Amino acid sequence: MAGKITIDMIKELRAKTGMGFMDCKKALEEADGDMEKAYELLRERGAQIADKKASRVAREGLIEAYVHPGGKIGVIVEVNCETDFVARTDVFKQFVHDVALQIAAMAPEYVSKEDIPEEVLEKEKEIYRKQALSEGKPENIVERIVEGRLQKFYQEKVLLEQPFIKDEEKTIEEYRREIVAKVGENIVIRRFTRYVLGE
Repeated sequence: MAGKITIDMIKELRAKTGMGFMDCKKALEEADGDMEKAYELLRERGAQIADKKASRVAREGLIEAYVHPGGKIGVIVEVNCETDFVARTDVFKQFVHDVALQIAAMAPEYVSKEDIPEEVLEKEKEIYRKQALSEGKPENIVERIVEGRLQKFYQEKVLLEQPFIKDEEKTIEEYRREIVAKVGENIVIRRFTRYVLGE
């Protein structure tokens, strides 16, 4: 089984996931040399690591200021980690920069779903409910339609739920979890402000 696994395969998986050499080797062995399966195994492990670290306090980090070329859109974002050491790493700095780019490009209004005020959610649900009923949808499936449209609302308005602009196969939350697994610390996108000239 392990005979099929080459150094090049391990290197490729490391480049894709940022996980350690031995982790990549082990995942490839478990996946019997199947690159896609190994990648999925490592993504799952990254998520498990992120869950374990989620309760740890993150007070260090960086504030990134990004101004889009042309000077019409600007973003300030605060991203926290647990130690100053991690805050100085290229991996963390790149993540913070990517988050600032995401905010500039996709204009989210909230960091997480929990940040959405209850009255905003209720108003959205009411609009979707009325739309579905006016389209002649039967009562029994209206709630499912509302739920589906709510998911779309989250993807548009909530930073962590948005598809990452540099890799739309994953959300910002999945990207955050990958970074947590790489650096071994909890990472929290604390807050952001997006400026548009003239608004």
